[in-house]
Amino acid sequence: MTSGPWSIRAAGDGDVARLRDWAVAMAWETEHKALDAGTVEAGIRAVLAESRRGAYFVAELDGEAAGTLMLTYEWSDWRNGDWWWIQSVYVDPAFRRRGCYAALYEHVLGRAKATPEVCGLRLYVERDNGIAQKTYEGLGMVDPGYRMYEAPTR
Repeated sequence: MTSGPWSIRAAGDGDVARLRDWAVAMAWETEHKALDAGTVEAGIRAVLAESRRGAYFVAELDGEAAGTLMLTYEWSDWRNGDWWWIQSVYVDPAFRRRGCYAALYEHVLGRAKATPEVCGLRLYVERDNGIAQKTYEGLGMVDPGYRMYEAPTR
């Protein structure tokens, strides 16, 4: 799909190394977490192998991969539908502030609106990442007022 100068496509096996490198970079940039590249690569391959786990999309500009996001799915009994969670967002520094994420978001939003089983899009963002928050708000997303908690098991 084309969105302005951007072309959005589903990621495939040929994208794994780039997606891995971008995920590792994103974790370091946003949370100062050093991820194990082998674990990340296995996780990406698991999504590509089983669509029930999620989907990756890649934005390209003039044929050059510029950014990505991953969707995962959460069933909502309250809405009898799936929330699509936007995760693993990364835009290569050379392509930032040029509409790459907006093109990815519009692509995913369009797909969600065209899929009756989907009740909406969600994402989480670091509380101190004001730039990302302004980007999401500028695209019409709102803070629903939830706080996130977790209990890692590994």
